[in-house]
Amino acid sequence: MEAAQETPDRPPLDQGALGDAGFLSAHGIAQLSVVDSTGSTNADLLHGVSVDPRAYPDLTVLAAEYQSAARGRLDRHWEAPARSSVSVSIVLRPVNAEGRPLPTQSYSWLSLLAALALREALLETAGIPAELKWPNDVLVRGKKIAGILAQLGPMGDGAVPPVVLGTGLNVTLTAAELPVPTATSVLLEQPATVDRTALLKSYLSRFATLYRSFCNADGDPAAGMAGGPSLHKRVEHVLTTLGKQVRAQLPGDHEIIGHATRLDDYGSLLVVDAGGHEHVVTAGDVVHLRPWTPPGESGGESGYA
Repeated sequence: MEAAQETPDRPPLDQGALGDAGFLSAHGIAQLSVVDSTGSTNADLLHGVSVDPRAYPDLTVLAAEYQSAARGRLDRHWEAPARSSVSVSIVLRPVNAEGRPLPTQSYSWLSLLAALALREALLETAGIPAELKWPNDVLVRGKKIAGILAQLGPMGDGAVPPVVLGTGLNVTLTAAELPVPTATSVLLEQPATVDRTALLKSYLSRFATLYRSFCNADGDPAAGMAGGPSLHKRVEHVLTTLGKQVRAQLPGDHEIIGHATRLDDYGSLLVVDAGGHEHVVTAGDVVHLRPWTPPGESGGESGYA
């Protein structure tokens, strides 16, 4: 078993299965391309929607076997071996069933929606239980397995400002190949499969279903969607950040330490500090802290994980 993890099998994505007309049409995917190598799928699509917007309609998908200049939040750079990850970006032009653009304030939910879709794909395809970490990470047993980055594209002709949503999922990275000790991969979590094609198809199908339901609800996170609870409730249910003591690192070298209580209507994290003041965290990194007991209390927070 150790030898298998040292040199995992890394076949290419099955472009025939991904490009199947039936699969694409069933999920409203406009087009899907796979490239062998690129700097960044997000950067490629952002450039594309800038140069020729009409060539990149809603749900245009670009996947890469290898990225040399992938970036995450706060311009963090990472690089993974070829064919070891699912690296995919999607162009989104959010409109409802009547073609009316969604309010741009609803865009803040798109990365959480993507994380939710990826969580479902991991559970149902690989049998891996995952949770979400605000604002855009997917964790398995406390370790990061995937990250998501949403970037706003140019207004262009003034119709609908596009969003490019990038997802990076560690699939066959070995322990030695992980970027940090707090990361993990599908391979390392006793999966039912490490088939990247199956994982990508599952993710795209679940994302498309949730996304279309969200758009048809005019971007209302409190509306029931896809035959079940609202996006707001679904995300809060699997958001491991809630109930934790956190340190929110904000732009401008500011930070807040407190108790993460809930999400507001815009997907922002609400954090209550030691003085009882509630702060709205709209952007920035959040670190989950170890359990602590406030002064004068006895084990008041000992139940935290």
